[in-house]
Amino acid sequence: MSKTVTGIQGQLLEVNVVGCRNLSDKEWFSRQDPYVVVEYANNRFRTRTDTDGGKNPTFNEKFQIPLIEGLREINVQVWNSNTVSLDDHIGSCKVLLDRVLSSGYDNTAWALKSKHGKTSGEVNLILHYAGSKKDNHGAAHGQTSSSGYPPQMSGYPPPPPAYGAPPAYPPAPAPYPSGYAPQPVSYQAPPQGYPPVNPYPAPPTAYPGPPAPYPAPTGYPAPSGYPAAGGYPPPPTGYPAPAPHYPAPVPYPAPGGYPQVMPYGAPGPWPPGSGGYPVHHY
Repeated sequence: MSKTVTGIQGQLLEVNVVGCRNLSDKEWFSRQDPYVVVEYANNRFRTRTDTDGGKNPTFNEKFQIPLIEGLREINVQVWNSNTVSLDDHIGSCKVLLDRVLSSGYDNTAWALKSKHGKTSGEVNLILHYAGSKKDNHGAAHGQTSSSGYPPQMSGYPPPPPAYGAPPAYPPAPAPYPSGYAPQPVSYQAPPQGYPPVNPYPAPPTAYPGPPAPYPAPTGYPAPSGYPAAGGYPPPPTGYPAPAPHYPAPVPYPAPGGYPQVMPYGAPGPWPPGSGGYPVHHY
C-alpha cells in the first residue's frame, strides 16, 4: 500500500489535455465540435473547441492547477459545442491524483461516462507534479504509458519574448565646432524706399445721388359707363292665355226639363208603351 503524500498545499499540478477517442457522436448531419472542461475546487479550465473534431479530437493544451491539501481528484467533462442550441454533454470522469502525487508523472486514458452511465469514449491526460520526491520524468525512467497514445512533448515551445522597451530616440547632434563663431540671430528692418501699402481701398469721395423718380402714370382710360335708363327694350306685356285643356261643362237643363213625376196614387197607362208613364210611388 502506497503512502499518502502530504504537503501539497499550494503546489502546482500541470495537466496536459492531449485529446479524446471514440466519443459518442451528438450530431446527425455534420461532425461534432468537442471541447474539454477541467475542474478542481473553484478553478475551471476550458480547452479550445476542436471544430469538426468528430469522435477523435486533439487539443494538447496545458493548465497549471494549484493543489489543495485533502483534495485528490479532478473532474473532467467533454462537451459538443453548438451555435444555436445549448451545448451537448458527451461524457465526464473523475481523475485520481494519487499516482501523479507519488511518482510525479501520470499518462492515462480515462473512460468517460454519459449522464445515463453509458460509456461515451475516453480522454487522455498527462499529469506532472514537480513536488514529488521521485524523479518525475515518467516513461524516460521506465514508467510506461497506459493510454496507448504516443509520448508527448514535455512542453510547448517557449512563448515569444515580451515587448521590450521602446527604442531610444537618436542622440542629439553634436554642437558646432568651436572654431566657428555663432551666427547672430537678428531681424533687419524692411527698406523704406517703398511707400506703405494700404490693404484696403480708399473710400469713395461721395455717394451718388438718389435715382431719378419714376415717370408719372398716364392713367387708365375712363370707363364708357353703363347705358342710360330706358335703353333696354321694354319687358313683354304678358304671356298669352293658356288654351283650355278640358271641354266646357255641359249646362244643366232648365227647370222643367226632366219628366214630371206624377203624384202618388194618380192612375196612368199601363203597361209601358201604351202612351202613358208608369206610376212611381214615393
